Amino acid sequence: MTIKRSGSAVWSGGIKDGKGSISVQSGVLDNTQYGFNTRFEDGPGTNPEELIGAAHAGCFTMALSGKLGEAGMTATKLATTATVSLEKVAEGFSITAVHLTLVATIAGATEEAFQAAAQDAKKNCPVSKLLNATITLDARLET
Repeated sequence: MTIKRSGSAVWSGGIKDGKGSISVQSGVLDNTQYGFNTRFEDGPGTNPEELIGAAHAGCFTMALSGKLGEAGMTATKLATTATVSLEKVAEGFSITAVHLTLVATIAGATEEAFQAAAQDAKKNCPVSKLLNATITLDARLET
């Protein structure tokens, strides 16, 4: 089975003075503004790094839910933030790391079972497999 989803971008102008828009197949983002000022400054709109962060947080959290289910656990709440690091390196810019921060509420979970499921989800969610970056995780269980 192959599932295909798409996103698109349109750009006009130079790197610093240009403007772009990003859209996704579902329509949840439709011609959403992005540009130099939204990526390297604090301008209005989005940027590729925060979209990657949202995708990674969503993917990891869904994968963790599945791993917990396999272990006989169901979360009341899983809240994940993915912080994507964009750094200036010799050859330009590179996404060098993603740090996942997870706060979970799972009745009856042991720390050992929770951490095992979280590490498995971090390693095996499709977005983690896609990214060629260091991916770290802080996972905290709240009971």
